Amino acid sequence: KSCGGEYDYIDPNNTECLKFFQAYQECISGINLPHILERKCPYASPKPQDIISERRSLNQKSEVFLHSDSEHPHFGCRNYDHFLSRYWANDPRVREALCIRKGSVQEWHRCSSFLIDQYKREILSSFQYHVNLSAKGYRSLIYSGDHDMVVTTMGTEAWIKSLNYSIVDDWRPWIVRGQVAGFTRSYSNRMTFATVKGAGHTAPQYKPKECFAMFKRWIDHESL
Repeated sequence: KSCGGEYDYIDPNNTECLKFFQAYQECISGINLPHILERKCPYASPKPQDIISERRSLNQKSEVFLHSDSEHPHFGCRNYDHFLSRYWANDPRVREALCIRKGSVQEWHRCSSFLIDQYKREILSSFQYHVNLSAKGYRSLIYSGDHDMVVTTMGTEAWIKSLNYSIVDDWRPWIVRGQVAGFTRSYSNRMTFATVKGAGHTAPQYKPKECFAMFKRWIDHESL
């Protein structure tokens, strides 16, 4: 209650909210947020939000974080390929095959400090954009991996509830190859919501066959 539903940009003067939020962060610090059942591995390269959150001031450049010698993920971690991509992309043979002119691009990094420092986050919510597009008759498919703790299924459902769309077809399982792939619900304004069973933050990465079937059915105007 003290946070008033705001957890991304907490008022620094709201000490009670900060106290509860810190306690929550400590509780989940050992969990792999993109997929809560997978082992927690070090990031192959810092993500923009991690870099920004670790800065002591907004004027501090990202380069110090991007080029730090942090622990790399172990073999078997899902993001191990991100770690290897740095070596692959900086291999002279790869650069030659990609027709990159010598001297035009320095060492490649998965997260570019130049882009992070040049861009400013201005759009904090897609709510009004979605409302405007759906009012014009555009269809929408919203999906969520049910093991994702970065953008949780409950959070997505709360966002959908705020749209105040009426339910057209209530919860039912959607099936792929004879197995339950998740659960789906249809709303007015041509909106479909689906959970992806066993998937994490980037659902197609964890459940590619199920997500392909989901998208193909939706794009073909078929029922999930």
